[in-house]
Amino acid sequence: MRLRNIPAARPAVEQNPYCIQDATDHKGCWRDVFLNGHPLRIELGMGKGRFILTQAIEHTDINFLGLERYESVMYRAVKRLESEFTDGDRLLLPNLRLICCDAAELAGFFAKGEVERIFLNFSDPWPKERHAKRRLTSHRFLAEYEKVLPDGGMVEFKTDNVGLFDFSREEITARPHWEILDLTDDLHALPSDHKLLADNIMTEYEEKFASEGKPIHKLAAVYHE
Repeated sequence: MRLRNIPAARPAVEQNPYCIQDATDHKGCWRDVFLNGHPLRIELGMGKGRFILTQAIEHTDINFLGLERYESVMYRAVKRLESEFTDGDRLLLPNLRLICCDAAELAGFFAKGEVERIFLNFSDPWPKERHAKRRLTSHRFLAEYEKVLPDGGMVEFKTDNVGLFDFSREEITARPHWEILDLTDDLHALPSDHKLLADNIMTEYEEKFASEGKPIHKLAAVYHE
């Protein structure tokens, strides 16, 4: 899919106080950014930001970082933060920050054990086999996650794409030190008190797909050293 260029996106990202401009400067010391020792959770491919903003609103005792590769995609989240969650120089969501970066560079931004949980929501399926290594649940990316997660750290993954879900399950199962804790092929058919659904926050894509009757696939996996 070709992204629409938004000329205002770059200056908006560069000037917004929620946006971190050089994440490598904070590797190993994110607690200094948030001024607390709360757990850190990140979303790779945050899109327009609905999921990560809601997480930050609902869980004030956890720090969140939304990572997005494209400024033009992040722009809507940045403008919402500017209009709804900023009061002068004061951030009304002090437990949230955003980074415009490539997920492949993850280990350059975080020290070992610094990230408690990674969220992957409706990631690009990269359907062609020659592009499999670009999928965020490929063994290449799982190896990157191992560099930043602690023993017991988790990955939560959601998609509407059956092929990507099957691929992800196989990749995680085949890699040493990983265990799938729970999974479902139809998230919204689960009982309301089921763990995978009870803690679920809908993304824009998820709301659209669910309204069309498309099943949502979700899994939670844990990393053991």
